[in-house]
Amino acid sequence: MSFYDLPKDKRAALVNEIKTAILSEIKPFDSAQGSKLKNTLEYFSNEDTYIRKAAYLSIGRIYLENDGLRKTIILILDKLLKEEKAHIRQTVINAAGEIGKTDFKIVQHFFEKGLFDEHHSVRNAVIGSIKKMGEKNPIPVLKWSEQYLHHENKEIRREICHGIELRGRTHPQDILPLLKVLQHDKTSRVRTTLVHVIGQIAYKKGCLQTVIADLNTWENKELTNDAIEEIIDVHYRYRDFSILTQKEAIAYIEKHYKTSRLPIRRLADGASPGDRII
Repeated sequence: MSFYDLPKDKRAALVNEIKTAILSEIKPFDSAQGSKLKNTLEYFSNEDTYIRKAAYLSIGRIYLENDGLRKTIILILDKLLKEEKAHIRQTVINAAGEIGKTDFKIVQHFFEKGLFDEHHSVRNAVIGSIKKMGEKNPIPVLKWSEQYLHHENKEIRREICHGIELRGRTHPQDILPLLKVLQHDKTSRVRTTLVHVIGQIAYKKGCLQTVIADLNTWENKELTNDAIEEIIDVHYRYRDFSILTQKEAIAYIEKHYKTSRLPIRRLADGASPGDRII
């Protein structure tokens, strides 16, 4: 039976059970004596995503609640990052992400390794962790992320671009200087992710104005034109969550976006995003 097949009270009980079991293995852990991590390994490697999530959230809570166990927790995560199973390494990165929301420096090395992991699920965990850490603890996380925007590996550049997105949804001014670095990137996957992220940071309250003002300073107008299209589409696709209607967004862009060619594609009323009309 999977996690979400359980009734709510049973799920809550299981989460407490997972936390208690992990804590019971952290307290006596001694790497020199080869202490066992039977339950922790079982939860970290579980096929159920939500069991693994309960495990890494438990690690984050235990870290915050127990000052005296913090060094031990880092030692355990270091040990588990060497495990062969990708699920375990993925859960380690997610656990490090929970810790990094308040203490990034102590877990920075996990992301430096995870970025280059052979398995996509581990690399995706790095993206997810950068998102949640960047939202809560932006200064060190964004500073660390910036160094990878020029990395020779296109996937590293793409992953960092995607990872900083969440902070930009509430504070676009924090990530726009980093995104701007990628404006001339010739790799299609990086470029596509960049356009996607620009769209994602433009539909919340006050964000469109900040994004448009910044795009006006970019040199690559072909890319910013594509970003404008994405912004307009996002205001349709996320119309239940956008602060502005699509028409209001278009009106603002027409007035404030500076370009010789305004690439605005309008959506017919009631049309799907795939049915855009000019």
